[in-house]
Amino acid sequence: MADVIRMPRMSDTMEEGNIVEWLKQVGDEVEPGDVLAEVETDKATMELESYQDGVLLYIGVESGPVPVDGILAVIGEKGEDYKPALAEAEASSENTNDEEEINKQSDDDGDPKSSANNVEPKSTKNNGDGEDKKQAADSGQRSSDDDRIKASPLAKSMAKDANISLSDVTGTGENDRIVKKDIEKYISSGGSKKSSSTISLPMIDSGLSDFEYGDHPVSQMRKTIAKRLAESKFGAPHFYLTIAINMDNAIQSRKSINEVSETRISFNDFVVKAAALALRKHPAINASWHGDKITYNKEINVGVAVAVPDGLLVPVVNNADHKTLSAINVEVKDLAGKAKNKKLQPKEMQGNTFTISNLGMFDIEEFTAIINPPDSCILAVGSIKQIPIVKDGAIVPGNIMKVTLSCDHRVVDGATGAQFLATFKSFLENPVMMLV
Repeated sequence: MADVIRMPRMSDTMEEGNIVEWLKQVGDEVEPGDVLAEVETDKATMELESYQDGVLLYIGVESGPVPVDGILAVIGEKGEDYKPALAEAEASSENTNDEEEINKQSDDDGDPKSSANNVEPKSTKNNGDGEDKKQAADSGQRSSDDDRIKASPLAKSMAKDANISLSDVTGTGENDRIVKKDIEKYISSGGSKKSSSTISLPMIDSGLSDFEYGDHPVSQMRKTIAKRLAESKFGAPHFYLTIAINMDNAIQSRKSINEVSETRISFNDFVVKAAALALRKHPAINASWHGDKITYNKEINVGVAVAVPDGLLVPVVNNADHKTLSAINVEVKDLAGKAKNKKLQPKEMQGNTFTISNLGMFDIEEFTAIINPPDSCILAVGSIKQIPIVKDGAIVPGNIMKVTLSCDHRVVDGATGAQFLATFKSFLENPVMMLV
């Protein structure tokens, strides 16, 4: 019997996936492990693999968003009538209040009554002149999607880095898909971008030659960031606590460690370690809000916010309180690299109990961060500034770093947050305490 392929949940926060491109077409033979399509989730672009053996008989959505558990395709034996299996799957979806996606993806059962009852049919099949006209209008609005140039994610990235228009490159992959070797060949041949105008205008270098101006569709990642952080900001009563930390001893300790260690420790590693140890002493901060209950987490899993082109990802360092500075350094570098290359796996972004957002490398002195739910707190870390301080009655230069703790007042009270920051400060001002 034909197997109906549905949109899987590829991350814990995923509600829908965006079909970027089908790598298999109707009529192609597929085997378990074959990549059917590229799917953009809220956190990364991932490959949709087949677990079935057979022929791709039907594709429900060529491109665009599909909710989790929505119908994507049908795989079966060559020449098999897949419509009964598809109709059964659609009926199942209808029972789970997914009627909108049924109208959008399925009209193969030929039910004219169903089509007539919809004011704005969303079927992808032709069922009459009226629908043809409607679909033609919709198609015109989605011309940018229809004109999408087929290219692998790596090829797109290489083209963007080299400031090459994909329209200038000839694809040699399946269905004329542009692949890595096509970009390499184009670069080696000394190809250049085609001029879109014969009028010569004076060029002003903004330093952003690869920036694409104009309207851009909202990515799945950005949609999720907008939804979750808006819910957090306007749903959780935030309050903020700021403390200044003298980093003189931390600077000296880092210098001494890096003179003998094979791994170069960063100040962010000190921050992650100090936060993890402070959480161990103040378990009320290492908590999660779940509406009708508060969970005090035994494990200390620190999420480290990483900026990527499409938004923000939070890979997680599990059991950070038990790890050395060098182990934290290696793990954070590895996770950050995966995040920027869209290689992070869902399990590497799950389970955080506390989050750190560090903008010190951008020379930001102080800022507030929005809590990453379901965490109860997030720590915003600023840059280290050399300013005059009073020490032993004398004014001397000191290296000061400000951090701000955003707290969910439903879980954490002011005194609890202040005590946590005092402990966190003591670890950074006396780094030897983190080594015992």
